[in-house]
Amino acid sequence: MTVSALVEGTEEAAAAAWEGLSEAELREEVRKYEEAIREVGRDLLERGVRFDASLVDTRALQPGGAGTANEDEVLGSVDDLDPSEWEVPSQCVPIHTNVTLYDWKKLYSVEQFDVIMMDPPWQLATHNPTRGVALGYSQLTDRHITSLPVNKLQRDGGFLFVWVINAKYKFTLDLFKEWGYEMVDEIVWVKLTVNRRLAKSHGFYLQHAKEVCLVARKGKADPEGTKKSVSSDIIFSERRGQSQKPEEIYEIIEELVPEGKYLEIFGRKNNLRDYWVTVGNEVTGTGMPPEDLEATKEGGGIHGAVYGASNKK
Repeated sequence: MTVSALVEGTEEAAAAAWEGLSEAELREEVRKYEEAIREVGRDLLERGVRFDASLVDTRALQPGGAGTANEDEVLGSVDDLDPSEWEVPSQCVPIHTNVTLYDWKKLYSVEQFDVIMMDPPWQLATHNPTRGVALGYSQLTDRHITSLPVNKLQRDGGFLFVWVINAKYKFTLDLFKEWGYEMVDEIVWVKLTVNRRLAKSHGFYLQHAKEVCLVARKGKADPEGTKKSVSSDIIFSERRGQSQKPEEIYEIIEELVPEGKYLEIFGRKNNLRDYWVTVGNEVTGTGMPPEDLEATKEGGGIHGAVYGASNKK
């Protein structure tokens, strides 16, 4: 099935082209059409053309407020994923919990990890953080992220991968020092559309089409079995669901430290992967963990969750 079959041909020709496709191929075609609609919507919005807003989530297309430095501006929700894209791998270990309340000692007292990856829900920099940003998750203050006992989860020689937004780049470098790490490298994900064009989103000065993952190491030695000069520090990959990082980052880590012990913090159901421990409040796709559910039933808010300006440290 091709776009030209629909645009240039008849309905009969389009139907005939569809008949020969497998279910997986049909799903891929649907995904391409949905992305094409979003691209058209973005282009129309940038040109100031009025159009049927039901075709695209315009909240994600509006220019961000001053100081906004968020990379999750388009995209949609992980809840929209087909189950086959996130069903639980047989060799993964999901831990469904609020990371700010989790008893981390239960984990680090029995296991130390060669690699930890984090994609923190950074608190945005503006007083109106959801303007132009369709966030599907709450945010955490810098204080809550700093309080995570990351350094206790690794012996000297462990690698730490942290996805950062522009406003938190320096903060993360300072955080490495506080936790006892030094920055050793960085990985840049260049976001692409299904048509292999730059998937640009709004920024304060420049349009953003990339995300950065900083790589740090605890101590001077590398984890046992670490390979040198692997892969590349640039990932060219299509953007996926909101806050969903490219599959290639896992492949790079597993190539860097083969057969290592891997931990992801702030993971979601789409991040589950064989031989990884994944901790987060959305790893099951079945709703909030018990501690958050109880807090909301009692009329309070989820512990640590905020929606507001990042002047609340």
